[in-house]
Amino acid sequence: MSAETLFHKIWNNHVVRQDPGGPALIFIDLHLVHEITTAQAFEGLRLNGRRVRRPDLTLATVDHNVPTNVGRNELPVEDEIARKQIETLARNCRDFGIKLEGMASLDQGIVHVIGPEQGFSLPGMTIVCGDSHTATHGALGALAFGIGTSEVEHVLASQTLPVMEPKTMEIRVDGTLRPGVMAKDVILGIIGEIGVSGAVGHAIEYTGEVIRALPMEGRMTVCNMSIEAGARAGQIAPDDTTFAYVEGRRYAPKGAEWERALDYWRSLPSDPGARP
Repeated sequence: MSAETLFHKIWNNHVVRQDPGGPALIFIDLHLVHEITTAQAFEGLRLNGRRVRRPDLTLATVDHNVPTNVGRNELPVEDEIARKQIETLARNCRDFGIKLEGMASLDQGIVHVIGPEQGFSLPGMTIVCGDSHTATHGALGALAFGIGTSEVEHVLASQTLPVMEPKTMEIRVDGTLRPGVMAKDVILGIIGEIGVSGAVGHAIEYTGEVIRALPMEGRMTVCNMSIEAGARAGQIAPDDTTFAYVEGRRYAPKGAEWERALDYWRSLPSDPGARP
């Protein structure tokens, strides 16, 4: 068996079908939805008489339109368009049986944060959302990327997505950070080196001493901003820092399932000699 990268281990484990020269159909483990990119997707399901294929693998939250000048339960929101989008998401989630963290929920938050925060986002997963910065979840060792509204509908209907396999790239950052230099400085420095289109068409794997020393929040920052380098996704292989962050989260595996998950997660880092 040839050596494999983190990306290829996850990708190969999720390919449902591969036509020569065309996109692969991959299974999606977690679909995150919010109020901006979903209204047309849900309406498409209604018009075609389709249901959500795996509501148990779908998590919704209000995010982009939540104002900061009202209390948690103070609806309606003043902006008419924002209010309509929030209300439409709530109705769609009720109609299609999807878990929603709405404005009144204590678990409502930024769509890229609540997945890791609650233990929905896990190493080895494929994760998509109608937002480019879905790459954030790659910090846990997942393959995560943003999708468009028509793709949102496809995932809702089938729990799969046709995707052209991206190229892969390793970015290694060794050494130690000086006091006051943070994760955002690291990714901005990387973008300064390779340019805003330097990773177009690629999934980046970040490696090296600096990356390993970052806490999970810092790793999320680095992977989040992979998009500013033009990348499709950013990833960091799971390690003890990852496992300590995930353990005990509400929806993370427990007991014997946790031990089985750890065995799989520890197999994910790129093999020695694997080339991106």
